[in-house]
Amino acid sequence: MPTTIETERLLMRPLNTNDVDALYKLDSDPLVMKYLGNRPVSNLDDVNFYLKNILKQYEQYGIGRWAVIEKSTGEMIGWAGLKFMNEVTNGHVDFYDVGYRFRPEFWGKGYATEATNAWIGYAKNQLNVHTLYASAHTENIASQNVLKKCGFIQKSEYQFEMYGENLACYWLELELV
Repeated sequence: MPTTIETERLLMRPLNTNDVDALYKLDSDPLVMKYLGNRPVSNLDDVNFYLKNILKQYEQYGIGRWAVIEKSTGEMIGWAGLKFMNEVTNGHVDFYDVGYRFRPEFWGKGYATEATNAWIGYAKNQLNVHTLYASAHTENIASQNVLKKCGFIQKSEYQFEMYGENLACYWLELELV
């Protein structure tokens, strides 16, 4: 696993325990969590549990969601990356999912597209992945637009279970061959 991935405006690196406050700032924001079951975190224990799962992904699969740092300010503005999905999701198992999450003040600046394109390149060139997958809530037009700008094609609609609720999501795929 590399130590950083750099784009024109972003530096991405593995998350670590020093990122708990930045992750709390991200995941406690109701706007950020609107299409993710509408359940903002309310304490650092939730963030630490979430972070522990990400760190476990690094150990098990050598990849996961990474901190996204805005180069010009040095500030962590969100996360992006690949997640190896080893549980059945929309009829698929053992695949790489690309995802991202940014604080609202950084929306609409092209950061999600920039980070996603970097991860597409990493998946293709470093992991030799042939197909990447992504999901976006059916009402999250901005996220759908990011994925489509990056070349993903909407294939179906499905129900993604989160916090015991079924969320209506689109399933998107990108062939990397």
